[in-house]
Amino acid sequence: MSELILIAASGLAREVLAMVRSSGQYDVVGLLDDDREMAGVTVDGAPVLGTIDDAVNFKHAFVLVCIGSGRAREAVVERLTAQGFNESRYATAVDPSVQYPEGCRIGRGSILLRNVTLTAAVTIGAHVVAMPSVTFTHDDDVADFATFAAGVSLGGGVRVGRAAYLGMNASVRERTSVGAYATVGMGAAVLSNVPDGETWVGVPAHEIERAAFNYGGAL
Repeated sequence: MSELILIAASGLAREVLAMVRSSGQYDVVGLLDDDREMAGVTVDGAPVLGTIDDAVNFKHAFVLVCIGSGRAREAVVERLTAQGFNESRYATAVDPSVQYPEGCRIGRGSILLRNVTLTAAVTIGAHVVAMPSVTFTHDDDVADFATFAAGVSLGGGVRVGRAAYLGMNASVRERTSVGAYATVGMGAAVLSNVPDGETWVGVPAHEIERAAFNYGGAL
């Protein structure tokens, strides 16, 4: 059984730890976290062995970045790349309940939790996180570091950009796109393209107006 190091003592890491233990996919050696107060702490039976920079000391273990934010995962991967890591060092963790036909692709470092569905010709990039019961429909194309909260549903032919975030139970209409670093709020229904970096909420989904955050005026 291959050894695995989880980066970040996070809730996501605990979910991955439970998944890989129950499936026997990996032997989790421990976790790494930059919070020095976590050093020596045990998380669900797995010890925190040091900081993220200590990953280079575990030369025979795979690594999985368990941070909920796509931007933060991207920053950690860039940091490890500067230390000499390449994509072959990253594990891919897919729950045994996840069924996907031939023709679907899942990139290194990605995490797919229980009951995620891929129907046909779905492409998922590297370091993508999909929480339970996410649905990817035919021809969806997901870029690296995207994050999908539980219950997200994509129609066919949807494009999701790098490090985009889709909140719990959001849905995206077929043949539309969510741009890089964009955010789609919980329960939103996306019916048209979301530009890069914007935050959309509601049914139908629309951009949050900046004025909505200005509480200085009279109510």
